[in-house]
This record gives sequence, structure tokens and C-alpha cells, in this order.
Amino acid sequence: MNSVSVFEIESLSLSHPHSNNKNKMKNSGFTFRKRLASFRYAFHGIRLLIQKEHNAWIHCFAAISVIIAGLFFGLSQTEWVAIVIVIGAVFSAEAVNSSIESLADLVSPEYNEAIKKTKDLAAGAVLIMAIAAAIVGAIIFLPRLGF
Repeated sequence: MNSVSVFEIESLSLSHPHSNNKNKMKNSGFTFRKRLASFRYAFHGIRLLIQKEHNAWIHCFAAISVIIAGLFFGLSQTEWVAIVIVIGAVFSAEAVNSSIESLADLVSPEYNEAIKKTKDLAAGAVLIMAIAAAIVGAIIFLPRLGF
């Protein structure tokens, strides 16, 4: 079992290109430049999710299919709100899961029961959200298909 000290984690975080030193980590006030930078990092994260995470590809296919079906069936505004919320929630859950997995692999590259549990819980969260999204889809689309 590999254990990582707080000092090793701090060393890793200080060597990360997006990390700042301790003094800069404190909130030094609002600037538009900082807000723009934070959006740039966030969009980079979305791009990484879609380009690198295979499960996100499945979510993209499902989301595109649902959007096409929604356009075909002429969903109401309320139904579109539900669809947009669950699509966003599934992608958000997948991003958090991928983040947890990446960090866990960095902290403990070899097998670790606590890391396995953490990764399984994060993956379970994505599955729960995907099931909820499928239920929302069934509620909206099954009546239109005659069920």
C-alpha cells in the first residue's frame, strides 16, 4: 500500500503548471483577467473530457440522439428543460468521476483498496445520474412512441 504525505502532495501541486504558490492561492480580489483565465481552464477541462474520456463519448452519442429525437417529436419547453438538466448532470458527474480517477491514480499508482472504493463510488455516482437521465427520457419519449 502506498501512502503519500501531505508534503509530497504539496510538492506535486506546486509543480503543476496551473498551480500558484501559497501566497497567490489566497483570494487577492476580483479581476476580469482572473475570471477569463478561470473560464479558459474550465473550457480546457470540457475539451479534455470529450477528447480523452471514452465514457464521455458514450454520453455524447446519447445526448446527440436525445436532442435529435427531441427535435423530431417537438418537445415542450418544460421537457427541454428536463433534458438539458439531465444531460448537464451526466456530463458533470462524468467530469467529477474522471477527475477523481486521475487524482487517485497519481496519489496511488499501484492497487490500493481505499482508492478502489473511492473510484467505485465516483463511478457509481455517474451510473446513478445516467439511470435518472434514462428515466427522464423514458417519461418524455415512451408516450410519444405509443407506450
